[in-house]
Amino acid sequence: MILVQPKIEVENYNPIQIMRNIERACRTCYRSEDLITEESYKTLLKNCINRGHESILEHEKITIRMTCDVGVYKDLTRHRFASFSIESTRYCNYGKDKFDNEINFIRPIFADELDKFNIWEDTMKTIEDAYMKMVAAGYKPDEMRMILPHSVAAEVTMTANIREWKHILDLRTKKMAHPAVQQVMIPLLLNFKKNMPEIFGDIEYNEDFPQDKYAKLIFI
Repeated sequence: MILVQPKIEVENYNPIQIMRNIERACRTCYRSEDLITEESYKTLLKNCINRGHESILEHEKITIRMTCDVGVYKDLTRHRFASFSIESTRYCNYGKDKFDNEINFIRPIFADELDKFNIWEDTMKTIEDAYMKMVAAGYKPDEMRMILPHSVAAEVTMTANIREWKHILDLRTKKMAHPAVQQVMIPLLLNFKKNMPEIFGDIEYNEDFPQDKYAKLIFI
């Protein structure tokens, strides 16, 4: 049994180019391409978003790769305009050397509360032991996955256009969102707010969520 921290890898991330590309698409509407300057996207995007003209944001996308628990993945797949690929428990046999004959679990938010954590940890160990017994007995991965919990760590690739990211982050960084979802979405939003304030600057989030619980953010 291995405990891992959630993380997010953002692929081919160039926020300035994203906003410039959106500006060029937007100016098609007005045939005002001649007004493009080094920083003209800033005013244009702010004005468009303030007027609710957000369809222009659909011209650009961002892809991330997450290590998260299965529960987080299930919450995020409710956003049907995003695309997902996830590590398949139908085909991945965690009893093989490829996975070091162990199951990875996401360290839970409540890990600092020892009474809760000890019960959770004992439960995960019991599940892993049962899984390995099924491996030894010759079960197939799509049979063994029936006992795996939401806490299992999964690799997820997720792609969404900028308009959908704005919608996702507006919902999934609020207090009403599941804490494990906030854990991965808030640090992503904070980076987007910093580097693309014209688009994401108006999104409010749960500022009371502990920063030491944020998922690690990596740019590749």
